[in-house]
Amino acid sequence: MNRVLRPLTFFYQVGSRINNFLFDHKVRKIGRTSLPVISVGNLAFGGSEKTPLVMHLLSFCLEHKLKPALITRGYKGKWEKSGGVLSDGKNIYGTWQEAGDEPFMVSRNFPQVGIFVGRNRLNSCEKAKHAGFTLVLLDDGFQHRKLHRDLDIILFDPGERIALRESLSSLRRADIILVKKNNRSHAKSQIRHHFPKAKVFSYSTMNKGFFAYPDGSPILTERFRGKRFLAICGIARPERFLSLLEKEGLEPLLSLTFPDHHSYPISTRKKIIATLQRVKADAVLTTEKDVFKLNDLQNAGQIPVYYNKIDLQVEENFYQELLSLKKDG
Repeated sequence: MNRVLRPLTFFYQVGSRINNFLFDHKVRKIGRTSLPVISVGNLAFGGSEKTPLVMHLLSFCLEHKLKPALITRGYKGKWEKSGGVLSDGKNIYGTWQEAGDEPFMVSRNFPQVGIFVGRNRLNSCEKAKHAGFTLVLLDDGFQHRKLHRDLDIILFDPGERIALRESLSSLRRADIILVKKNNRSHAKSQIRHHFPKAKVFSYSTMNKGFFAYPDGSPILTERFRGKRFLAICGIARPERFLSLLEKEGLEPLLSLTFPDHHSYPISTRKKIIATLQRVKADAVLTTEKDVFKLNDLQNAGQIPVYYNKIDLQVEENFYQELLSLKKDG
């Protein structure tokens, strides 16, 4: 992905600078909703743990008796342009093909959360308000300047050399910067030095374990040791999934990786099934974002399919900031 995006980064960042200038100088208007808005975003192109953070925040909101709704573009879903309601907190009304894979994944984990899809985020916020939700989480909202937010949270990994949608100076707009833990021990202090107005906290990712599809029952990691399994993923940074398996002491027979948000058309599924039969695999291990797109593998190849879940660990002071926002609201 980076090889493709790096040549375009300069032009993208120039466009972002112009866009930000127009909003900063009130040439372009910023819409407002009466609901509190928490935005989750990043500077990089994809694969920066935004969706795990969204799910982490949704869990936090529910634990504190809030009624959150997720406002998301629904990237590559059929409703991206027209808009749609994936969930009203009681029922799920769409498929991953309509709403996009990440919103659908969230709906499987949080059926009580409202999920409103479409490019017009302000319109989605009004739908959420009308449906009785009291707070909205804006997914991938840092570059979406059209909607006012009460809290801008940015995920930033200083250890990765990746294509950026905006220059690092854009971090000055952030209220909270979550810096991923890595070998650079001074990264957090450097961010604090350069962006003193932002609250800076560290975070790391963790594997919540493996689960059977479709019932979601937990599976002990030891069950896969010595098994002949195929690793499959269609995410922005497949090396993260493969590295996770390595850390768990699991070695696949073969790894099949596809572009982010891959829809697994019939041609791809036939290729996977043929590979499973050729290598005589016992199982498939995939990501939570991919698993419901592979729901016919079990029937076609009579092969069990398992997936892993990712969560974030954030330092405790971060939650105190969220609680103070709740009190202010």
